[in-house]
Amino acid sequence: MPESRPRFHLAFPVCDIEATRAFYVDRLGARVGRIDRNADPRWIDFDFFGHQLSAHLVDDWQAVTGSNPVDGDQVPCRHFGVILAPNAWQALAKRLEDSGQAFLIEPKTRFRGEPGEQSTFFLLDPSGNALEFKAFADSSSVFDAGPATR
Repeated sequence: MPESRPRFHLAFPVCDIEATRAFYVDRLGARVGRIDRNADPRWIDFDFFGHQLSAHLVDDWQAVTGSNPVDGDQVPCRHFGVILAPNAWQALAKRLEDSGQAFLIEPKTRFRGEPGEQSTFFLLDPSGNALEFKAFADSSSVFDAGPATR
């Protein structure tokens, strides 16, 4: 299914995963996507009116610059970005690599061969804000539970 428009992606810090799930799902009507598969989940994704929100648990609410492990990388809890079509993602990644752009997390594919397989990279803007650019192998799997669900 071709994308009619890019989907927005926002990751944000939270102090309670279950309270966050209850608020976004029970109160606002979002649907749960992937959940960290650990016994005590550190992050949860939501289908928020067609956009992807990722809530990341932080231990020290005063220092919301933490990170959580996601498929072998330390992903910053606070980041935002966009979900692109695969060809647009590849072109942007190449353009940035060719320009010598420094990456926080180099372009890679995570959850390979699983539902929710995605290409991703992270970089920092001049003010230190983390941005993620991602593309899904199958755009209909953006909100699939996939391998990270416990």
